[in-house]
Amino acid sequence: MTLYDIPVHTLSGDASSLEAFQGKPVLVVNVASNCGLTPQYEGLEALQQTYGDRGFSVVGFPCNQFMGQEPGTAEEIQTFCSTTYGVTFPLFEKIDVNGENQHPLYAELNAFADAEGYSGEIRWNFEKFLIAPDGSVQRFAPTLNPEDPILTAAIEAALS
Repeated sequence: MTLYDIPVHTLSGDASSLEAFQGKPVLVVNVASNCGLTPQYEGLEALQQTYGDRGFSVVGFPCNQFMGQEPGTAEEIQTFCSTTYGVTFPLFEKIDVNGENQHPLYAELNAFADAEGYSGEIRWNFEKFLIAPDGSVQRFAPTLNPEDPILTAAIEAALS
């Protein structure tokens, strides 16, 4: 089984997977609406707008595991993201990224290390995983802004 085969649900509850993104670069991000890093939604949407027409996509997985910073319902999350930040990229169901009820997607992603060698549990909201068209994965810290040249260079490389 690959990352693309792991069952997920859309924010509206429909069964899905990341299969539609196979062969394209995708940035998987655990997101939250009441976090100090929530303004990163703006940068994530800018990435979507900049690279979306080249096959790239951001995908967001809301998570309430970090100080209850994503308490909303699916409808509240969708409304917040679209009205506050103009989010057009796909949002999936609220999941656990760590712990006993960790979603299988994050059980796989957490094995990948970032540039500093960190692997394991998600540290906070907005940790980022860039899955390249060949299935390789790069991990980026939550505090790395979406506009950071390190991330945009990685996206550009994955698109070439």
